[in-house]
Amino acid sequence: MTDLAELIGQTVNGLGYELVDFETSPRARLLRVFIDRPAAGGAPGIRSGVTVDDCATVSHQLTHLFLVENIDYDRLEVSSPGLDRPLKRPEDYVRFAGADVQVKLRIPEGVQRNFSGTILGCASGRLRIGTSAGEREFALDNVEKARLAPKF
Repeated sequence: MTDLAELIGQTVNGLGYELVDFETSPRARLLRVFIDRPAAGGAPGIRSGVTVDDCATVSHQLTHLFLVENIDYDRLEVSSPGLDRPLKRPEDYVRFAGADVQVKLRIPEGVQRNFSGTILGCASGRLRIGTSAGEREFALDNVEKARLAPKF
């Protein structure tokens, strides 16, 4: 059997969506899939939003896929990643350049692990953000979590 995350990613991407994240419960009885959809024209950092119909379409397709692939699960949840979307891949940081972000590091820099700022760029495995204290740069390998920080 193909890796489950890869199988889900191929299916979601084939439907024209982006697989943002995929979670399972400890015994893979609950499968949670987070999808997004870039705006028409693929403008950086802009999303057109995921509707309930989008989630239903993906859920329907994955249900059929799991039946064919004989994947045993109790519950499938498909949803939007929300306004505080997690950033997982280098492409995410490039796409959302200029957006506000919250970053948590694996290994602190000095005495600080949490940083907030604006994404300035990402290249060569390094993330650059502008903070109130100036520009900071982190190795992507040291980023434990990163999420968009929406302003209201």
